[in-house]
Amino acid sequence: SRVLQEILDSAPADHFTLDWLTAALEQRSFGIMILFLGLLGTAPVGSTVPGLLLAILAVQMIAGRGQPIFPHFIAARRLPTRSLRLVGGRAIPFLKFLERAIHPRWPVAFEAVKRAVGVVVLLLTLMMLLTPVPLSNVLPAVVIAVIALAYIEEDGLLLLVAILVGVTLIGLTLAAVWGAVV
Repeated sequence: SRVLQEILDSAPADHFTLDWLTAALEQRSFGIMILFLGLLGTAPVGSTVPGLLLAILAVQMIAGRGQPIFPHFIAARRLPTRSLRLVGGRAIPFLKFLERAIHPRWPVAFEAVKRAVGVVVLLLTLMMLLTPVPLSNVLPAVVIAVIALAYIEEDGLLLLVAILVGVTLIGLTLAAVWGAVV
């Protein structure tokens, strides 16, 4: 919530770009963008675009990038600052509420787990995109959002639990696919 408030306070008056946002977020840019896209991915329809962007971010995490990199036509696109302030203003009270339970604990080297987080997010995203059952995107997207929230807050306990839930969900889906094939 503190980082988001700082972003909102320093946002340009009229428009911002993803380049500006990733530079302002620094090391938290992966987590916040994955959280945002994970929440967008919970929509019953239209989760394809957030899913594709999640896949791009996950591959970049696996590759060990410091910050997300988007194609220039996406990164330089001007977005209205009022939308950022509207969404951020609504998110801050909710984040403050969540921060009572989600806080830094079980310190882990988050750079070391970045690739594992990227792998789990990529597999959940593929599940979200490729499962043809209606509303099948909601559960993987929620797990992705929880993983991102734990990653942002550096909560090792929640990150471990969320990754275990994600791996279990992936395993159940693979078992269902295997059962259907057999």
